[in-house]
Amino acid sequence: MKRAGPANRTVSPRARVAIIGAGRVGAAFALALASHGYEITALVTRRAASARRAQRLLVERGYAPPLALRAQEMARLPRSHLFIIATPDDSIAATAQLLNSTRGAHDLIGCVALHASGALSSEALAPLRASGCSIGSIHPLVSISDAVSGAVQLNRAFFCLEGEPKAVRAARRIVRALGAKSFSVPSERKALYHAAAVISAGHVVALFDIALDLLRRCGLPPRTAQEALSFLLLSTAENLRRVFPSRALTGPIARGDIETVQRHVAALHAQTDAEALTIYRELGLHALKLAAASGLDARTERAIR
Repeated sequence: MKRAGPANRTVSPRARVAIIGAGRVGAAFALALASHGYEITALVTRRAASARRAQRLLVERGYAPPLALRAQEMARLPRSHLFIIATPDDSIAATAQLLNSTRGAHDLIGCVALHASGALSSEALAPLRASGCSIGSIHPLVSISDAVSGAVQLNRAFFCLEGEPKAVRAARRIVRALGAKSFSVPSERKALYHAAAVISAGHVVALFDIALDLLRRCGLPPRTAQEALSFLLLSTAENLRRVFPSRALTGPIARGDIETVQRHVAALHAQTDAEALTIYRELGLHALKLAAASGLDARTERAIR
């Protein structure tokens, strides 16, 4: 995708990218890659509205609109060196099969296909291997809630790369172009890697919602409760960026404050909120392990447990 105006620069044919899936992740990839010299040849999606929205975002930022296609018209894709499949996980294998059946070996020899799933390995793209396409995965370890902010976050994110050597090299070139960082995991560990990501991000959102509800029961307006807890969460995240969890742990368990923990359990029990009480207890037990590793004495540890 070339920028409009005199600032245009010639892009290598190897940088021609077709993005299949124009939701938040696919559109974020399109914006980020277009701004770093990649030519987005097509945006493919089952939903015409998604393609139009992604096209509009590109046009508003000075890029010529790419060809928007429906998934059934994959055969009309312009010749591309790289395919990024950013569909939902359950559609990736079928998308690879469709791409393979409509493009054929002639168009796919020497190409690279990457999917953006965190949980699936590159084997989800196995149908493309028989046509001479190198397969891999490139998963940005970042929470993308919309395409515009997501494109900015991709420049600072860590990416998990996995797959065949040629595909991983192409993924690393993308990461370098964005100025981001990357690491690799074995193919058989992708699901475990993604579970870690979900626990540290999606499950934190669920925990935040439970805490928000408890503050609302204390009488705080929802927006005030959200802002207050957000600041607390940001301060914790900053601590975790600098030190390991055992040192970042704060609060009554880290201090060995037995009576405060008792008050928490009693307060949650009085609310008849079994979910919040169970979560407090289960996570509290793990926090207790961290506190013990940081020097909490054995007698206090047993009393809190």
